[in-house]
Amino acid sequence: MEDDARNEAALAQAPRWAWLPPIGTWRYHALLLSVGMLVLGPLGGVTSSYMNFSLGFFVGGQVLAGILGSAITFGYGAEGKHGANYMQTTAASVANMASLGVIVQAMVWLGLPQPPLGYLILFLLCAGMFGAGVGMLYTPILVDRLKLTYPSGLAVANILRALTDPGLLRRSIGQLGSGALLGIAGGLGSQWAWLGSTGLSTSTLGAGLVVGARIGVPAVMAGVIFTALVPYFRAIGWLGPQDPFRKIAFLIALGMILGAAIVDLAVIFRSAWQKAEAEATPAAAAGSDPAWKATNMVRLVAWVVFWGVAIVVVGTTCLGQPVGYLAFAVALVFVFAIVNGISVGVSDQNPISSAFVVSVILMASLGLKSPIIGLLAASVLLVATGVACDMQQDRSTGWRLGTNRTIQFRYQVAGILMGSILAVAFAKLFMTAYPVLNLDQTQLSEAAQPKQWSAAMTYKLVGTLRSLTEDKPFQRTAIEIGMVLGFLIAAVRRSLKASGAYQRLRASGRLGSGLDFLLDALVLPSPYAFSFGGFVPLTTSFWFGLGGVLSSLFNTLRGPQRTAGGSAPPEDMSATSLWGGGLIAGDAIAALGLGIFGLFSTLAG
Repeated sequence: MEDDARNEAALAQAPRWAWLPPIGTWRYHALLLSVGMLVLGPLGGVTSSYMNFSLGFFVGGQVLAGILGSAITFGYGAEGKHGANYMQTTAASVANMASLGVIVQAMVWLGLPQPPLGYLILFLLCAGMFGAGVGMLYTPILVDRLKLTYPSGLAVANILRALTDPGLLRRSIGQLGSGALLGIAGGLGSQWAWLGSTGLSTSTLGAGLVVGARIGVPAVMAGVIFTALVPYFRAIGWLGPQDPFRKIAFLIALGMILGAAIVDLAVIFRSAWQKAEAEATPAAAAGSDPAWKATNMVRLVAWVVFWGVAIVVVGTTCLGQPVGYLAFAVALVFVFAIVNGISVGVSDQNPISSAFVVSVILMASLGLKSPIIGLLAASVLLVATGVACDMQQDRSTGWRLGTNRTIQFRYQVAGILMGSILAVAFAKLFMTAYPVLNLDQTQLSEAAQPKQWSAAMTYKLVGTLRSLTEDKPFQRTAIEIGMVLGFLIAAVRRSLKASGAYQRLRASGRLGSGLDFLLDALVLPSPYAFSFGGFVPLTTSFWFGLGGVLSSLFNTLRGPQRTAGGSAPPEDMSATSLWGGGLIAGDAIAALGLGIFGLFSTLAG
């Protein structure tokens, strides 16, 4: 019996394909790190960076990295899921950090002096490493004890399990690849004047394919409503004669997010508290946790303290920022990492804009007047909270798969290192290749607004920071109106959807599901979905909404799909989701290629 057990253990460790290094060896980790940091990570990084510049949000790279990573580890059989999880952890961290090049863009828009690139990379690195530590610190509470769902983490775990099916893996890669080719073609085609004038962006269309009509349609509706309100806003002095609607709409939209977040977080915290009380058990005996879950808390606390101090030291000595506001931002991370972490764990929503806005408001109440101090201090929240929530989501995937938690942490750290460098590198590359990205859109007329570079995230950051030096009472009124609307809509939606009568109606068949769709898309849409239309031009909302409608129509007409084993594939692996992800990646690659070609042409000339 003992010999049989040893033979089974040896087979579990042996690779299925002879060329693959044995699991657990240094060559095994070197392979995974190389692919994650040098291939999948930069692919996800250029995609997220491009999306934040062109659209204002990015679709997480976990699915893309999980599928492509599974192609590498497929030869290990069922045990390959852990290697694929390590790679997607690294790649997702690279993508998350690389998207933060908008901080550089915000500096340019505000006309602020830019620090040396090396200092900025070091500052981002410190904030990212600190966020990783804080996220890991809260993991035993949010993941192990409360057992929050973390929908994206659950989806990735299901994907990594499902991709041991060769047919599903082959089909998924084919759909991603075909979408990427179309994205490249669309990105190149958008350079033609007649096509570019439509504002077509295949990444925006692809994002709509990923999220569906319940999110895409409200964005279009918001754009139409705000466009119709432009004459009124101009009449009352909230907009100038040539100002675009989003110069005031983004404040209303931010308020809607804050108002909805108050309702959602209150419900989430109540549910989490009740769950914690219901599942409260005596402390587990030391050593009772499985080996894959073990964490050295002494080292982890030392890690958090070191990088928290490093943020303040680098911020003061290299960037010339005051100690007080940086230390205040570091302290706020501990609050928002658990608040936003619970929100992500329950609803898959990370209200990172709220964290930035609230931190600026709090610092303003303490006397802050400088936009550069506000930007860098609040960026600590932007980076660290995003990384912390990403950490918790990845740990939820590892918790479902039984992946070694300490090793996964190390892979995430590697991704943060690479992502910090790529954040600044991609920002400089895109902003040099496409000078339109340097124009402060908060000060441009409606006619001068770029059609393909909405940069909604930068618009929010800069618009919020301008309030420090350009105080206008009506701006606060706009935020307050948005908060009231967001709060009321979220409260009514919560109450209605929780009622037994509504749940029975929704489950009654096609009529019930159709009415539920109309409620979400047109009658009482989510404030989060609706608010997106206030951050971007109407043409952007249109392409985003069109993608959502096409996705929902296709999936409805096609009906449920099954894998070779007869089970339904994860929702994130639907054909439209994979095509959408491919479109986004392809459009980003096209933009990067055109940008590099243009730079070389300029230098050669």
